[in-house]
Amino acid sequence: MATGTSPHTSTTSGEGALETRGIEPVPVEQRSGRPGQLFWVWFAANISILGLPLGATLVAMHLTVWQAVIAAAVGAVGSFAVVGAVSIAGRRGGAPGLTLSRAVFGARGNVGPTAVSLLSRLGWETVNTTTAAFALLSLATIALGTSPAAKDHPVLTVVAIAVFEALTVLVAGLGHAVLVAVQRWATWVFGALNILVGGFLVATIDWHAVAAAPPGPVGAVIAGVGVIAAGTGIGWANASADMSRYQAPSVRAGALVLSAAAGAGIPLVLLISLGSMLTAGDPALSRADDPVAAIRDMLPAWMAVPYLIAAFGGLLLSNHLSVYSAGLTTLTLGVRVRRVYAVVVDVVVTFLGAIYFILVADGFFGPFIAFISALAVPITAWVGVFVVDMLRRRTYDPAGLMDTGRTSVYWYRGGVEPRALGAWAAAIVIGYLFTTVGPSDDPWFTGPLAGTWFGENGLGWVITFVVGAAGYAALGGARDRS
Repeated sequence: MATGTSPHTSTTSGEGALETRGIEPVPVEQRSGRPGQLFWVWFAANISILGLPLGATLVAMHLTVWQAVIAAAVGAVGSFAVVGAVSIAGRRGGAPGLTLSRAVFGARGNVGPTAVSLLSRLGWETVNTTTAAFALLSLATIALGTSPAAKDHPVLTVVAIAVFEALTVLVAGLGHAVLVAVQRWATWVFGALNILVGGFLVATIDWHAVAAAPPGPVGAVIAGVGVIAAGTGIGWANASADMSRYQAPSVRAGALVLSAAAGAGIPLVLLISLGSMLTAGDPALSRADDPVAAIRDMLPAWMAVPYLIAAFGGLLLSNHLSVYSAGLTTLTLGVRVRRVYAVVVDVVVTFLGAIYFILVADGFFGPFIAFISALAVPITAWVGVFVVDMLRRRTYDPAGLMDTGRTSVYWYRGGVEPRALGAWAAAIVIGYLFTTVGPSDDPWFTGPLAGTWFGENGLGWVITFVVGAAGYAALGGARDRS
């Protein structure tokens, strides 16, 4: 029997100080997690001060502050409700999301969605690492008086990257139990710093300019919802089951949805709203190449320090979750190592990527974020197919999930479930028809339907979801072979 787990499969619970379990399903008797744990996990992953630039983006779309608040609430809470819904599969099957996806796409057909997911995770981790390194370099500038240019201090830059990666491995490498505990307690520390910085920033808002801003059209608000949803919850949907696989079977589905929607929604709505208020008072923020640095420049040195620490901490908490998930996705892709080594492999990739983009490349944020944002289309297509499958599938065969050979119950036709893979592929093609890929001033690709209302308002991912879900359902998908 061919398996997708590591060569050192654990027979322990995997929930000690070091989680030794790989992607193999957690036995029912060893699942005792509660939704409250996931609330803190999602809260911690979204308390980064980097939510402020999202608010700046909404104001740049000509929304008023109140319209931005509505867009933030609907987009963030709604998209993380989808994250919570997908996490129900983790409670049912006790396995990571992309491992459960083998039951939907087939042992071989699942390679495509898994590879896309891993690329996306590694991409955002590189963004986190690069931005966090810049935050540490800014702290060094304040404390040591060094030049703010990273290329002037290559050794210091490498050290900054290494510190962030080491702190990431320390938690993500140890695994689920440690991650859940750290995310909860670190939330209070970095949440307090965010409140301190946010309170100071509120005092600098030009409330007259905020009140005088004319409202944007309804279409802009709808587009704003799409921007927030695509930039927050949608990217986490295929990682949600990775955290919920230890949830007790008795946990209600609604509690999982609420834990994700509220856990991520509360900090995101507050931070995005604050970002919109700051930008409404100072429109220059929406035109800044690096809005995070622009906000830092608004602060006196004594307040810039807690701001940068809060930014670093928020990025670290988000990276903990992303790297943990990437490690599991790497194992699902077929790399045969222990889970902790898979985490190390992923971190090495992002370490090298951060060094390149900071010390070698000229420019990074715009083009690179555009690239990984483009991956939202195939990820959303996966979500559409997977959610429809969940509506009918209540159980997963543990042995079948781990068997990637012809003997697997999820082998289907040559290792591929053609209806699922066909719907996924069709959704990707149609979604890109409505999508512009690349920086707005110099796009790499513009779909022939990007000039339509959906395309101009950045809602190609909605089309993708609908086509993936409806196509799979129309083909008679979600046949439960467990």
